[in-house]
Amino acid sequence: MSGGGSSRMRKPDKQGDLARVIYLDYAATTPTDSRVMSVMQQELADVYGNASSLYSVGRTARSHVETARRQVASLLGASPSDIFFTSGGSESDNAALKGMAFARREKGMPCGIVTSAIEHPAVLRTCEWLEKQGFPVTYLPVDRAGRVSPDDLEAVLSAGFTARRETGIVSIMMANNEVGTIEPVRELAAIAHDHGAVFHTDAVQAVGHLPIDAPALGIDALSLSGHKLYGPKGIGVLYLRRGVVMDPLIHGGQQERGLRAGTENVPAITGLGCAAEIAQKELAGESEQLRQLKRILWDEISAIPGAFRNSPSDDATSLAGTLNFGIEGIRRDTLLIRLDLAGFAVSAGSACSAGSLEPSHVLSAMGIPEDRAQSSLRVTLGRFTTEKDIHAFAEELRRAVAAVKRA
Repeated sequence: MSGGGSSRMRKPDKQGDLARVIYLDYAATTPTDSRVMSVMQQELADVYGNASSLYSVGRTARSHVETARRQVASLLGASPSDIFFTSGGSESDNAALKGMAFARREKGMPCGIVTSAIEHPAVLRTCEWLEKQGFPVTYLPVDRAGRVSPDDLEAVLSAGFTARRETGIVSIMMANNEVGTIEPVRELAAIAHDHGAVFHTDAVQAVGHLPIDAPALGIDALSLSGHKLYGPKGIGVLYLRRGVVMDPLIHGGQQERGLRAGTENVPAITGLGCAAEIAQKELAGESEQLRQLKRILWDEISAIPGAFRNSPSDDATSLAGTLNFGIEGIRRDTLLIRLDLAGFAVSAGSACSAGSLEPSHVLSAMGIPEDRAQSSLRVTLGRFTTEKDIHAFAEELRRAVAAVKRA
């Protein structure tokens, strides 16, 4: 695929030598594209000014920040003035939900929150914290495919709460990080607006992988993260439609028009801008190639006795590179260890929940039985995945399953 490089990443083993790894966990993080690294290296070497300074080296840094702002805005179909740089998706989620909730409460506006049971922890933990601050939160269920029903949202908003619990904010992710389900954001946003609420979406898994026109979709606030679209870690964006009220999460200077204090990380911002521009140019072809690779992968996995699939089978409602599956009767940790030792990087779900012995909250909300949830793996493909990698993984998975069954 475009972008150069290979899915073969190198890492030191316990003896200090370099071991070969086939990387199949792009939903956790993407390798930084070499074109992005080149831009950032030049930035680190040559552009050292503070973007808030008025002299020439500061103005140069500022111009690079604003170029990146335009690049990200173009990817989202947005105005550059609606783009605010943050440290990543988690900060953007926190800033949007906390900032809008407190601003609305201060103005006497409805500030209850509706979200879903399958959100990323950055949204769920934020909502739990907001509940402790007196903000009512309602959690919508999902169906077996992980989809939020617009009818369920309509029912909740139409039924209404008491005046104290009236909904002001709806937050539903654009695409799920564990199973890849794409949510009906346009419909959900329209329903929210019909009831006077603003609509936020955690689009961390979607930006750069799905075509997005935030204004046309009716999105009022959107979170994204640079390292999920082949940019650097530690940089993200909050898209905030003009007119949406929000208190800043981080106070201090007047950077980002007073909504996010702190000296701008110019190299990371520039890298994110470059990644956004690449994604916009290459999204369509990249997505089609990933869909083809995922079909090949599932064809091979489905031939293994006991294989089952949790991700939607419909390409139109699932991210091109995400496949959540399992093998009946074989625990995920057993397979993960064997696959890792064989040089394959895959996961059991969200990297933010790694190490947890509890079943995935996403799979539980989808109604997946606990025994299947404990057997489920997530493979996510990306820009540097090759068909050779797919066949190698499927073959190693077959060997691992056979070995476990013999034991």
